[in-house]
Amino acid sequence: MINEEIRDREVRVIAPNGDQLGVMTSRRALDLAEEQSLDLVKIVANAHPPVCKLMDYDKYRFETAKREREIRKNQKIVTLKEVQLSATIEEADVQVKAKAALKFLQDGDKVKVSIRFRGRQITHAEIGVKVMNDFMDRVKEFAVMERRPLLEGRHMIMILSPKEPAKEASAAKAPLRTQSARPALASDAKPESRKQAVPAARPIPNATPRP
Repeated sequence: MINEEIRDREVRVIAPNGDQLGVMTSRRALDLAEEQSLDLVKIVANAHPPVCKLMDYDKYRFETAKREREIRKNQKIVTLKEVQLSATIEEADVQVKAKAALKFLQDGDKVKVSIRFRGRQITHAEIGVKVMNDFMDRVKEFAVMERRPLLEGRHMIMILSPKEPAKEASAAKAPLRTQSARPALASDAKPESRKQAVPAARPIPNATPRP
């Protein structure tokens, strides 16, 4: 409800910036809205007293509709497409059906693959499973089996979903650990090999061998 549609005796009023203006009569709240060229909009009807806000209602409706359009625009609506096979389908027909299913899957839609058994074909349901598995092999690059082939009455149904693109690794490989650099210490140094000077043998003067 807005403006004169609000018939409550008293209302709690909120300013456009969210400030509380307190409880006042509806007439006073309407006068306040007119002074600011705004609308009085009831936003919480079951409160005591009801809560109303001063706002530009036309602008509010426009912005709300714009946001809803943006949401619908960004939403991907997934639909369920159907591809019908048969227990005795020919190779050429399988290729046509597989091509159609691939198009649906690449568009982001799910695919319902169905086989209707006629007459005594229902007694050979394994043939339908084989046809379904062969069909899945043809589209497995773009599809995942959401529901395996199941028999429902005279129909066998399989549900395929689009395969999500492979996600790239979010984290790069961890770098190789390197030894942290630290100041060289004297104890780290290899001891230098010091050659001790060996004094040369001095000749003994007039040394004669003793008998």
